Amino acid sequence: MGKILNILVVALALIAGVHKISSVETSGSWVYLYDDNGHRYKTLSVSSVGVVKGYSSEFFVSQNGSWIYLYDSEGQRYKTLSVSSVGEVTGVSGETFTSRNGSWIYTWDKDGKKVNTRAAR
Repeated sequence: MGKILNILVVALALIAGVHKISSVETSGSWVYLYDDNGHRYKTLSVSSVGVVKGYSSEFFVSQNGSWIYLYDSEGQRYKTLSVSSVGEVTGVSGETFTSRNGSWIYTWDKDGKKVNTRAAR
């Protein structure tokens, strides 16, 4: 019984420490992450993040030069993709993002795995 209680306490602590992104704003040299209470909880440098292309409550996508970066809700970069393979990021929603590369539209999951491809209209 004690082990189960310890596991539950650790799991609740992890869940409580995870933020949900409500807004990502760039101002000057800084990128700010806000939670669903409107509190700024993370500040990142524009020089490392680049241009924010979109966000959902769970992650955000940015482009810095020839690279696409995926960040979690805590502001930690966890995936790097090349612009030549992804193309232009067109939207972020839920657990996916979309991009256009030439005459193709790609859907990617939040882990950077391509999940769908279709011809652009």
